[in-house]
Amino acid sequence: METKTKPELVALLEELLVNTPVAELRDDAESLKAAFYKLHRADLEAARKEWAEAGNDLEKFEAPADADEVRLKELMAEYRRRRDEHLAKQEQNLEANLATKLTIIEELKGLVNAGETLGATFNTFRELQQRWREAGPVPLGATKDLWETYNHHVENFYDYIKINRELRDLDLKKNYEAKVALCEAAEALVLESSIVAAFHRLQKLHDEWREVGPVAAEHKETVWERFREASGRINKAHQSHFEEVKEEQNRNLDLKNELCGQVEALAAGSYATRKEWDKASDELLEIQKVWKTIGFAPKKNNTRVYERFRKACDAFFEAKRGFYGEMKGEMEANLALKNEICAAAEAISASEDWKATSDELITLQNRWKEIGPVPRKHSDAVWKRFRAACDAFFERKTAHFGEIEGDYKANLEKKRALLAAANEKGFEGLTFDDIKEFQRAWGEVGFVPIKQKESIAKQYKELVDKMFATLRGGERERSMDKFRERVGAMKSGGATGGAGRLKHEREKLYNKVRGLESDIATLENNIGFFGRSKNAEAMIADVKEKIARAKAEKDSTIEKIKMIDNAAD
Repeated sequence: METKTKPELVALLEELLVNTPVAELRDDAESLKAAFYKLHRADLEAARKEWAEAGNDLEKFEAPADADEVRLKELMAEYRRRRDEHLAKQEQNLEANLATKLTIIEELKGLVNAGETLGATFNTFRELQQRWREAGPVPLGATKDLWETYNHHVENFYDYIKINRELRDLDLKKNYEAKVALCEAAEALVLESSIVAAFHRLQKLHDEWREVGPVAAEHKETVWERFREASGRINKAHQSHFEEVKEEQNRNLDLKNELCGQVEALAAGSYATRKEWDKASDELLEIQKVWKTIGFAPKKNNTRVYERFRKACDAFFEAKRGFYGEMKGEMEANLALKNEICAAAEAISASEDWKATSDELITLQNRWKEIGPVPRKHSDAVWKRFRAACDAFFERKTAHFGEIEGDYKANLEKKRALLAAANEKGFEGLTFDDIKEFQRAWGEVGFVPIKQKESIAKQYKELVDKMFATLRGGERERSMDKFRERVGAMKSGGATGGAGRLKHEREKLYNKVRGLESDIATLENNIGFFGRSKNAEAMIADVKEKIARAKAEKDSTIEKIKMIDNAAD
């Protein structure tokens, strides 16, 4: 929607109202409205600026009539009318379903006084149960009381007709088996990769539970307790998930506020030369790249912090445009800015980082729209240059995603086959070349579907870690055996010469231990200087790995010193 004009956005909304069910329109309608008013505000600001530049009084400025805005408001009013009708109809359906179920309860209550035979009465009871199951949902506030009333009268019915033990037990057994199956389904939800999907599935299981009839008294509390415990696990995990999301969003807000402060400092800076402006621009572009790597902030803060960031960026580029206008004239400055955007678009047009590059190109397109006219003799050429760079990327992106899904699934099967083959072969006799060959084969396989990406990567890392652990164990033993032979050779060199060489080797190893201890202390101290961003966490993990390797090497060196000491005794 970022590239569409106001008439195109109005036409698209009109088409959606004709072809899309009103229940599915909300997100698209709001997005279209937001995109339209973003353009509308830009046009209004341009008109106000032109009015002021012409020497007119801003207080006397009146916004020009906008037929597109009038039509948009008419379409949005029509959308809201249809939406309200849809919601009212939904509410009517819920109330109708409630009335139906209340009628069923009354009929169920009447069965206890029916003068029919036992078989006819029980058939009527079954029909009422079927009608109850077929009736749709009711208003949320009435669900609990309605189900408890229904269940109460079902149990009263069983007690009243005193159905023969065999038939009653059969019915109670069937209900028990159904509730046990629901317990098992609820317990299996802990294996669901998406806790949100598991939570929604649990709600459906609770709806099904309410529709199942009573069970034998000796099972009633046990089976309910089992179902309740399984539900509690999912509800607790669901709550923890959203608390983690909230914590992550709060961290994102802190990071974004920090970036806002950096951009505001750049916007408030004083730059006297083009070189200084270019340096500041590079810093701001890097900050914008970092911004795009940070996830959402809390909903109530997300728009506000983005507006703050955007405002600071706009202030910077506005000052930059003013600088170029003073140096060479506004149109020449605009040409320079548009050529910079062309160069930036061309630099990334061959990228295969589809998401990040798409966002970057859209950002460049928005910046392009914000820049004023360029000299007429350059206008067509610079526009064609920019359009060609954008088209080159988006055409490749369209072709790529048309083929990639099938490739991803095939790649997943290839990676699973590599893991299976490596596990089946085992680690006995494993060499470094074997590991390199396995890593090479894995690296040659492309991307996998996003849902399986984390799982397959985790399996790969665990397997490679086992390989290296096995290899390091063997290499360490071989290294120690080789050093043991070397110590024996030095010792056999004579009373004087052998002792001197052993002493020299011990001093060298001792100095190595002191150096490793110093390296370890330095690395451990460095960890405290890292921040808490995602990039810092990756660096901390790398430093911890270096510390572990240094400690292992220190232990091996100390063991070699002990070997020399034993040989000297």
